[in-house]
Amino acid sequence: MRRNSARMVVGGQPASWLGANFWSRTGGPHMWRHYDRAVVREELRVLREHGLTMTRSFFFWPDFMPEPYAIDEDMTARFADFLDLHAEQGMATVPTFIVGHMSGENWDPPWRAGRELYSDVWMVGRQAWFAGEMVRRFGAHLAVAGWLVSNEMPLYGGDHAPHEVVAAWARIIRDAVRAAGGRQPFSLGDGAWGVETSGRDNGFRLADTASICDFIGPHIYPVGDDPIRQHYAAAWQCELAGTFGKPVILEEFGVSSDFASDQNAARYYRHVLHNSLLAGATGWIAWNNTDFDLAGQDPYRHHAFEQHFGLTDVAGRPKPTLTEMAAFATMLNAIEVSRCARTDADAALIVPAYLDTSYPFTDPADRAHIARTLAQAYVGARLADLPVALTRESSGIGTDARLYLAPSVKQLLAPTAAALERLADAGACVYLSYSAGDTEWHRGPSYGRLEETFGVRHRLDVGLADVIEDDVAEFRLRQDFGGLARGTTLRFAVAGSRHSRSFLPVEAAGAEILATDARGRPALLLRPVGRGSLVLCTYPIEHMAALTPGVNPDDSVALYAALARHAGVRRPVTVDDPRVASDTLVRDDGTLFAVLASHAAEPLTVKPSLAAGGDLTTLDGKEPAEGVRLGPFGIKVMRITGGGRV
Repeated sequence: MRRNSARMVVGGQPASWLGANFWSRTGGPHMWRHYDRAVVREELRVLREHGLTMTRSFFFWPDFMPEPYAIDEDMTARFADFLDLHAEQGMATVPTFIVGHMSGENWDPPWRAGRELYSDVWMVGRQAWFAGEMVRRFGAHLAVAGWLVSNEMPLYGGDHAPHEVVAAWARIIRDAVRAAGGRQPFSLGDGAWGVETSGRDNGFRLADTASICDFIGPHIYPVGDDPIRQHYAAAWQCELAGTFGKPVILEEFGVSSDFASDQNAARYYRHVLHNSLLAGATGWIAWNNTDFDLAGQDPYRHHAFEQHFGLTDVAGRPKPTLTEMAAFATMLNAIEVSRCARTDADAALIVPAYLDTSYPFTDPADRAHIARTLAQAYVGARLADLPVALTRESSGIGTDARLYLAPSVKQLLAPTAAALERLADAGACVYLSYSAGDTEWHRGPSYGRLEETFGVRHRLDVGLADVIEDDVAEFRLRQDFGGLARGTTLRFAVAGSRHSRSFLPVEAAGAEILATDARGRPALLLRPVGRGSLVLCTYPIEHMAALTPGVNPDDSVALYAALARHAGVRRPVTVDDPRVASDTLVRDDGTLFAVLASHAAEPLTVKPSLAAGGDLTTLDGKEPAEGVRLGPFGIKVMRITGGGRV
C-alpha cells in the first residue's frame, strides 16, 4: 500500500523546506516597527550556517494595513529589505497574510470594528485585496517560496463557522493570490486542526484544504503522559494529514525552554524531525528562530513562556535545538532527501469514518476516543517495526495490504463488515479489537455482523458492561502464533471509564481460540476465511494503553509483530528491542536507507535484521563492526547495501 510521500514542486524541482518561523528579537510581532537591518541579517546568517534554508514570515496586519483601502508603504519597504537579506543568504521565505493571531493574543486592524472574517462579504473582500496587494509587490522576488493565508486562523476568526463558509473564504483569497500573479505554493496556515485529525470540527476541514491548497501544514505542540507517544505525536498528525494526498509540511513545532530543559528539548526535536520524515513530512519549520527579551511588550507580558521558543537565545547564540536542526540538515543532504520516498507498506491502519464524519444521533465524544486510540496504535505499530499506511473508512478501505489493524473499535459502518471479510477471503489478515466506547450513549459494539464476521457468539447483556476485574489483563497463548510460542503470556495495563473498562464475552462458533485471559475466557480468536483470516481481540488493549501514563512499549508491540508474521507482512528492517523503531526510505536510484530510532534513556547496541539481506553501513560507507550503537534517545540513518529489493 502506498504511503504518502507527495512533495512540493517549486520552479519545476521537488522541494524540501527546513527552516524557522521568524520574528526578529528586536520586536517580535512588532519587529516591523523596530526593524533593524543589521540584527535581521545576523539572525538569518546564524540560521543559514546551521543548514536552514527558509523562514516563515508574517505581515503583522494592523501595521501593514492601517486602513481598509491603504497599505503602509514604510512597512512594505522594510519587508522588501527583509526579502533581499534572505536572497543574500541564499534563503527563501513564506509570507503569511492575515496576522491576526500571534503567541497568545489577537490583534485587529482598528477598522475591523468587530466584522466577521469569514462571511462578511466586505471583510472577505478586504482580506483578499490585502493578499493580492502583497503578492503584486513581492510575488516576483526570488526569495518568496510560497504563501500562507493566516496564522492559526481558528484562534483569530473563530472555529464555529460552517466548513462551506470557511472553504469559500479560503478559495476567494487563493483566487486573489493567483490573479495577482502568485504562482508559488499556497496554503492556509490554519494548523490542520480539523475534524479529520482531531475529531473536532473547527470549520477547517482537511478535505477542503486539500482541494484548495498545494500543501497541508500541521502545527503540533503535544501535551501528554508518555514519552514515546510524545516522540510520535507530530508524526501521527502528519500521517493523518497525508491521507489527502497533498504534501505535508510540519509548519510549526517546538518547545519553550521554560517547559523543557535544553537536553530534553533537543531530544524532542531529534525525534520530531526524524519520525515525521518517516511519516511523510517533506518540510519542517520550527517555532521559532530566536528567544526574546521583551517582558514589557504584549503578548510576552502575559505569556512569558512565549519568549523562549527560540533556536537561538536573546544574544543570538545557538541553543541545542538548533544543533539538532543542523544535524538533520546534514543528513537530509547526505541522502538527497528530495529524491527519496517512503517504502510501500503491507500493513494498513483503518481510520473509522466516525472520526471525520458527523452521523446523526451519535456522541461527539466518540471522536476523541477514536483519535486517542489510533494514536496509541500507531505508536505500537512503529515500535513493532511495522511500516503502516492509513486508510480511511469514509473514503473506502484500500485493498492492497496484507494486514489491516482496526484498534479498539466501537463502531464501523454497516457495509464495512462485508468489506473486511472480502479482504480476508482475498488473503489478508484483518485484526479488530473490541471497545464498548467510553460513554453510555449506545454503549457496545456496532460492526454490522459481529458474530458472523468473527465466528463467535457474544454473551452481552442488556445495558450492562462486562467489567475487566484485574489491573493487568493477561493473554496466554493456547497455540503458536506468528512467532509467539504456545504458553507465551502477553500483559496489558487495564484502564478506562466505567463504560470502556470492559471486555467482550464470547464463545467460539467457528473461530479458533488463540489466547485466553487469566480467567480462561477467549481473549484472541482467529477465524480462517478463504486465503486469509480475521482476528478478534476481546479487550480494548489500545484504548487502555492510550489512557495509561508511561505505558510504551507495551505488549501490543509483540502482538502486532506476531500479526505481521502471520500475515506475511514485509518488514524491511527489524530490531528485537521494542524500544528501538526502524523504517526505511528509498531513493529514486534504488538506494535504500534504514532509520533506527531509540526511545531508551541509556546507550544501546542493536543488531538489526534485514529482510532482503545485505549489510548496514553508515552514510559514509563504513560498516558497523559489532552492531549499531545508539546513544540515549539516539537516531541513526544508515545505508543498506548488497541486499535484494524491498
